[in-house]
Amino acid sequence: MAGIISYGAYIPLWRLSRDAIAEAWGSASTRGERSVANNDEDTITMASEAAIDCLAGLKRERVDGLYFASTTSPYKEKECSTLVAMAADLRPEIITADFGNSLRAATAAFRAALDAVVSGSASQVLVTASDCRIGYPRSNYEQTFGDAAAALLISNTARPAVMVEGSHSLSNELYDVWRLDKDIYVQSWEERFIIEHGYTENMERAISGLLRKKALSVQDITKAVLYAPTSRAQQGLARRLGFDVKTQLQDLLISNVGITGCAHALLMLVAALEEAKAGDKILVASYGSGCDAFLLSVTKEVEKVKGNRRGVKGYLNSKRPLSSYARYLSYRGLLEPQPGEPFRLFPAATTSWRERNWAIRMHGSKCKNCGTVTFPIERVCYNCRSKDNFEEVRLSDRKARVFTFTLDNLAGRSDDPTIPQVGVEFDYQNTRTYLPMTDCDPGEVKVNMPVEMTFRKLYEGAGMYNYFWKCRPIR
Repeated sequence: MAGIISYGAYIPLWRLSRDAIAEAWGSASTRGERSVANNDEDTITMASEAAIDCLAGLKRERVDGLYFASTTSPYKEKECSTLVAMAADLRPEIITADFGNSLRAATAAFRAALDAVVSGSASQVLVTASDCRIGYPRSNYEQTFGDAAAALLISNTARPAVMVEGSHSLSNELYDVWRLDKDIYVQSWEERFIIEHGYTENMERAISGLLRKKALSVQDITKAVLYAPTSRAQQGLARRLGFDVKTQLQDLLISNVGITGCAHALLMLVAALEEAKAGDKILVASYGSGCDAFLLSVTKEVEKVKGNRRGVKGYLNSKRPLSSYARYLSYRGLLEPQPGEPFRLFPAATTSWRERNWAIRMHGSKCKNCGTVTFPIERVCYNCRSKDNFEEVRLSDRKARVFTFTLDNLAGRSDDPTIPQVGVEFDYQNTRTYLPMTDCDPGEVKVNMPVEMTFRKLYEGAGMYNYFWKCRPIR
């Protein structure tokens, strides 16, 4: 039976109060807070975090494919799924594909993954969805949007955590929200029109069609995971369909995260699965130029997935307030900060290819002669001088501690002027290396502080983005 065998999520550490946005413009606040990706994060790094969360405790060599869905991909002509797969340390012999241009991109990837495992072309496919959309300054979207990622591992197995019992889709050509190739900000038509003739009509048709197909009523559904651009639209749709808003409707996460684009339906699903129990029936519906609706049935295997991942709940409880609206503008590239100390070496395709195993996979070299582990990978062991006699070991999922550090007041940008440059010692073979620290208050860094690894965007140069690993305080 095709279904979900694991799930994961990622929500950035930083939260911006909507009151701060409203105060900056002298406008009304929609209350609550929204998640904000750091200045070294994008949809690739967030998808990588969600993928790693999803794969916690699982054998990565069994994954046969990775799909990446986003409407805000950093690249327009380069596959991002290959980079996410490498950061997650998946083997190269897998299927990769990018899905975009629609708020339904994630559920389109989910459907494609289901088809792949049912057909037998893949045993397990990891679906990742990540978005970081920007609304016009002073618009409602600026307050209601949020940044996040979600991941689902799909397999055709006799014992899935969640079985997919049916689906129903429809397409609809309509200008409701869109961006041209050159646009930074999301454009939209008049709200009443797009809610009534876009969102509500299509979601109602697709969900009703699925329930008829499966001969079910709304009372048979334990939880309705309904994507929506606003809480009012979601609750209005639920009432039209006959769902009990208080007991059956999944929280939209708009008050503490925001609407996270194509990732949002999967993010809500992960939140629902964290509370689900065997026998629950979950209806999931996403919207964007039409609608995808899925009927899911939870099995007792879901209990084995819980507790091993941070998921939505874990990341919601791990947050820090962003100090100002101006810093949000800087993080999104809308306000240009004074640059930090420039990198003296620019990236090159040849160098990136040659060093990909340690720079992207975060592999170290373990000497087969004496067992010494080094990072980056070294051909010659510094301990016993053995040459080309090593195996590669993954360090990205290892915990570490601050062995020594210095606060660099010249390397940072004007929005984050101080960068902790940290010597870390891993909990594996006492391996030591140097890494910058992110998502932290520099004044709180201290020796023996526990840290973990995080995949981040280092800098842009030579017309390409350069990604590498940093450390951060454990979330």
